Amino acid sequence: MTPWGPLLAGTLLLGVAACGPKEPATPQVDPPVCGNPTGAGVPARQRPEVSGLSQCGPTEDFTPINSYQGEFADVVQDTEDAVVLIDGRCTGTLIEASAGPVVLTAGHCVGLGDRSLLVFNFEDAPDGDPLVTEGVVIEQALEPDYALIQLDVLPEVTPVLLTTRASERLAIIQHPRGRHKVIAEGGYLDSCNQLVYYTDLDTLVGSSGAGVLNRQGHLLGVHTDGDCDKNGHGNNRGWTAAAIVEASPYLQSADIADR
Repeated sequence: MTPWGPLLAGTLLLGVAACGPKEPATPQVDPPVCGNPTGAGVPARQRPEVSGLSQCGPTEDFTPINSYQGEFADVVQDTEDAVVLIDGRCTGTLIEASAGPVVLTAGHCVGLGDRSLLVFNFEDAPDGDPLVTEGVVIEQALEPDYALIQLDVLPEVTPVLLTTRASERLAIIQHPRGRHKVIAEGGYLDSCNQLVYYTDLDTLVGSSGAGVLNRQGHLLGVHTDGDCDKNGHGNNRGWTAAAIVEASPYLQSADIADR
């Protein structure tokens, strides 16, 4: 061994002893979504954008509505007919109301007094005839972020009931990027400050205004904002049906049929 050999070996051993074994990486933990409304753990309410993306995890977990066989299969076919594509860029749901059924969507999708084009049954392998109609926006706000559209022609479908009851699993039937109707599932996180939070539930451009459905197929909220990323961190959120009913002159407390 050359004179440098022992020196290099000693240096190597010293380096190993000094560094020690590598500590395992600390997994990223998302902050709690609910807390003091003025605290650092509560996301700021920023003006939502129709172009916002929110893919939760490395894949888009959407299933065409007419080939879906998942956990919500027993209720989804009674609900999906009420889901509608609005102006080719947002989603809405025909809901039951004392004053007459209306389409509920996100307020940032439309303007008050607008006439919108609505397409029902825009699906892969459609199970009925598409209905194309127009409607007028009779209510619109950004906080809570909602709008109501009164239709020129009502489709022959059953409107969805509003609820305040969350379930461990939630689903959103939607038209991401204005495509054919799909469904995505995810987990309920929490509800506070008039917002409902959910995780691992994909949405994309075009999903704004879609109903957030509980396990019974009733509408718990309206999807408006996405903060998920492709690493699986973050969450999506929407305004609760209760907050929308409270703000709406058209909707009444009795319209929340399932409490």
